[in-house]
Amino acid sequence: MYTFLTILIVIVAILLTLLVLVQNSKGGGLASGFASGNQVMGAPRTADFLEKTSWTLIAIIVVLSILAVGISKGQSDQRVTNSAITEQVEEAASAMESSAMPAAEQE
Repeated sequence: MYTFLTILIVIVAILLTLLVLVQNSKGGGLASGFASGNQVMGAPRTADFLEKTSWTLIAIIVVLSILAVGISKGQSDQRVTNSAITEQVEEAASAMESSAMPAAEQE
């Protein structure tokens, strides 16, 4: 699931990059030919659509990033609890406790 979210984040980031490149900048960009008021073909509010779409893609990236962190943390917690090292540490701790118990009872 984490890999799937990572792939989605990359795809949305590429779309956002392309969308920003198309938008009109201060000096005019690729969208300057499409955003003029007297268009023969196309929507008259292309710049507004591009801006709203870019904000939507930004929000999608934020949400997907938060989900990816949550899933990653859940997977790492699961790996830690199921790891062989953790089991060995618990076995060693229980062995030390059992060997220390008779010594404490003798005193």
